[in-house]
Amino acid sequence: MRICVIFNPAARGNKARHFRHHLDEIGGQSALKATAAAGDARRLAAEAVVAGFDLIVAAGGDGTVNEVLNGIGDAPNGFEKARLGILPLGTVNVFARELKIPLNVERAWHVLQNGREMKIDLPSVKFSKDGVCKKNYFAQMGGAGLDARAIELVDFSVKKKIGPLAYVVAGLKALREKKPQIKVLANGQNYSGELVLVGNGKFYGGTFRIFPAAELHDGLLEICIFPKTNWFALVRIIPNLLAFGKLPKNQAVCLRAEKFELSSDSSAAFELDGEWIGHLPATFSVERKKLRVVVP
Repeated sequence: MRICVIFNPAARGNKARHFRHHLDEIGGQSALKATAAAGDARRLAAEAVVAGFDLIVAAGGDGTVNEVLNGIGDAPNGFEKARLGILPLGTVNVFARELKIPLNVERAWHVLQNGREMKIDLPSVKFSKDGVCKKNYFAQMGGAGLDARAIELVDFSVKKKIGPLAYVVAGLKALREKKPQIKVLANGQNYSGELVLVGNGKFYGGTFRIFPAAELHDGLLEICIFPKTNWFALVRIIPNLLAFGKLPKNQAVCLRAEKFELSSDSSAAFELDGEWIGHLPATFSVERKKLRVVVP
């Protein structure tokens, strides 16, 4: 098995420092590719597939995972040629938690060397950016409306200092803005709300089970549509999330679909795997059991 590990040498935090302590060991058993700028992980992953590596490891957070995933997809027949592995070094590591990958570096590395292959669904989004049609894959989750706008507003210098709380600060800023109405066309029906969350797996934002019915291999995506995202709505939702890790009943319209469209009459951002991507309209779809991942 040929392993290529893609990592950001500028990454900070305890997990990243711990990872560096194991660079000699990991480098002796794999090829190490360091990123220098945004987009490098995607390019390096595509190059690794073409070079014949059959396990491409994203050493980082959910954003790094998303870049590596898309890099595998950029290579011809990439998903047939290579598997995706994860060394979770990020702030939240939602996808790693979904796959039950240990957050400890040594244990996660052991999984990559000795784990099993699992085939899971591969979601993607088609949209237009600067007049060019784009396609992005995602592993775990997506969203349009308030959460994407909050990610768009995150100050990354603040994120380095306070971690996940930076998203709370940005979310408070987004709350004060006028919310676009997100329109959803799914299963022949029309819906709308100020926030739409999309799940391939159960977790969102850590260990919050926003999509409790989601399965990684059923060929469907979970959609949660929140009519309002004002202070009154959040007061009803957040305490239940913090206490029980799930949404209270009747606070969102939840449905499942293989393909659906999101649009808005005003400017509305969307995100994938916690990374800001662009603005609506966008078409979401999923390919069943297309992605191969290494799990415990």
